[in-house]
Amino acid sequence: MSITKHPIFQPLQRQELSLKNRLVIAPMSRVSAGADGSATAEMAEYYAAFAKGGFSMVITEGNYTDEAASKGYPNQPGLTSPLHALAWKPVVDQVKSHGALIIAQLMHAGALSQYSDDTKAPSAVQPVGVKMAQYGGTGGYPFPKAMSLDDIDIVKNGFVKAARFALQAGFDGVELHMANGYLLDQFLTPELNVREDLYGGSTSNRFRIAAEIIQSIREFVPPHFLVGIRLSEGKVNDLKYRWKEGEAMAVEVLEEVRKAAPDFIHIAVQSGEWERDSFYSSGTSYSALAKQITGKVVIANGGMHQLTRASTAIEDAHADLLAIGKAALADPAWPLHTLNGAQARAFHPDMLWPEATIQHTNKIIKSQQLSIA
Repeated sequence: MSITKHPIFQPLQRQELSLKNRLVIAPMSRVSAGADGSATAEMAEYYAAFAKGGFSMVITEGNYTDEAASKGYPNQPGLTSPLHALAWKPVVDQVKSHGALIIAQLMHAGALSQYSDDTKAPSAVQPVGVKMAQYGGTGGYPFPKAMSLDDIDIVKNGFVKAARFALQAGFDGVELHMANGYLLDQFLTPELNVREDLYGGSTSNRFRIAAEIIQSIREFVPPHFLVGIRLSEGKVNDLKYRWKEGEAMAVEVLEEVRKAAPDFIHIAVQSGEWERDSFYSSGTSYSALAKQITGKVVIANGGMHQLTRASTAIEDAHADLLAIGKAALADPAWPLHTLNGAQARAFHPDMLWPEATIQHTNKIIKSQQLSIA
């Protein structure tokens, strides 16, 4: 098959999305915003490189959504004020100038803040694992305080205001981060949410906060503004976590997603191993179930720079779009290089270690010709 005929290079035409190809930049935390959470000129250059390199949609790193308890790490970007919106605008403009859509990921860290010792979560449950050094963390996670209903209202209002600031900055939409162990995922996870009110217990109750956020955002943004959601089983502090109920739980969650009706669903795997961490014993995948149950545009990720895997994901109806992270980090022009038969730069772990900053990645790329098998 000619590379030009590969499914990743075919356009997507749906009511929600019109894209030149199926390649999306996965959200990657870069610890590179200003101390006040403002996006920088360095970030504008970083994100624009992906659009210039041929990706059709860019999803940003997680933006914190309120000043109360949402921030996950030092130098994380935010969308909590007009100043944040103003700082993001040059980034958005540069990405769009190269013909790509740009989506702001909205994130509340909850119990998994890398720097705060005063955290809040759905329930007072101690997180497993240790903080991530490359994102400014050290030692174990603190014991979080259980959120009151007033705290939950602050969370919901923060997401809605952040979406409005994203619209003000010119973003094409937002993605609610309900994956990887952060706050909205903590609400969804039975072991982390032992509440006995309307936000705990059944799957419907545990999904309620996300459904209410989506509904409230819709009330304040125009119809063309995309509202998506990112889901996963694995977590940054528990890579091997899977639901005890397996596929049955995935179906329950996706029924709630269907009712909430986001414009797209992004199914993430924390390890980068799509088949291992996304498939069930029946042979179907979380992302395929998302397509079947919701009928919405679905993004899959997990080593999708591997062309055979990417072809399977699209042609076998597991996903409509593919999010690429580390391969794009190593080579922002991965789509163009792949399309033209050029050798793409390979990812090396040193690009994110011991720091995950844009500056550190650039330094490693410039100083060494790193490659991995």
